[in-house]
Amino acid sequence: MGILDGKTVLVTGGGNGIGKECALMAAQHGANVVVNDLGGSLSGADEGGAGPAEAVAADIRAAGGQAVSNSDSVTDYDAVAAMVEQAKDAFGGLHAVINPAGILRDGMFHKMSEADWKAVIDVHLHGSFNVARASIEHFRDQEDGSLVLFTSTSGLIGNIGQANYAAAKLGIAGLSRIIAMEGARKNVRSNIIAPFAWTRMIASIPVKDEAGAERVERMRTGMRADQVAQLAVTLCADGAKHVNGQIFSVRGNEVVLFSQPRPVKSVSRLEGWTPETLIEHGLSAMEGSFTDLGATTSVFPYPPV
Repeated sequence: MGILDGKTVLVTGGGNGIGKECALMAAQHGANVVVNDLGGSLSGADEGGAGPAEAVAADIRAAGGQAVSNSDSVTDYDAVAAMVEQAKDAFGGLHAVINPAGILRDGMFHKMSEADWKAVIDVHLHGSFNVARASIEHFRDQEDGSLVLFTSTSGLIGNIGQANYAAAKLGIAGLSRIIAMEGARKNVRSNIIAPFAWTRMIASIPVKDEAGAERVERMRTGMRADQVAQLAVTLCADGAKHVNGQIFSVRGNEVVLFSQPRPVKSVSRLEGWTPETLIEHGLSAMEGSFTDLGATTSVFPYPPV
């Protein structure tokens, strides 16, 4: 018996990297799988093709599982709605969506083009909206459904050169939170994962010094896409129905639960504040609790487990 026996899962970005491992692993645990992948380049600049998604679906079928492929874009709401209908037509239903589909167009913010900003927001944030919105009513009607969306430490913590990616990924955290709150009564869950894994996205990171090269090598050898897939597939299972509205990270064999923004300190003044008193007393009183500008590597400086 697999933990996903009888369930159908839609996996976007399923032709490569984390998405591919999620699709394969969901099938190994008994799920019927709709493998979606546009088949495009890392930047999303080309139209791609059906090959990558169908190759993964074919591998699942060859191993004795059930899978169909889809090569439409998550940026197209009607196309995503059709993916949901494809799952129903092929397998009689849909129980979970795993959505790691994404692109990168990195660059310093003061040099970032509007096109690069919009493209990344469209795939990540609008794409997450599309897959959630297209499936949410079905999940609510059947009073069962799991959304596994993908955030990034670029948004949760920060990385230089990824303003577009960070904005989209932090937006997904807010989106997932509200879906979880609104869906709880109907047993509709939404959780997010910030993955550390060697994929073509990580392989595209420019290496500028020896420390950077060592960091990238640690990721290549110690943080695999299948380790992220383990958690993503688990969150789709009935045994994880109590998990909702959470932010996780997977870093090698380490699974991390992130805190979510809550007040850390406050200052009060009975007579009210002025800019002068805020500078003199208010901000200085809170300064010790400010969050520093360290990037992800300052929060996770140690080698993966």
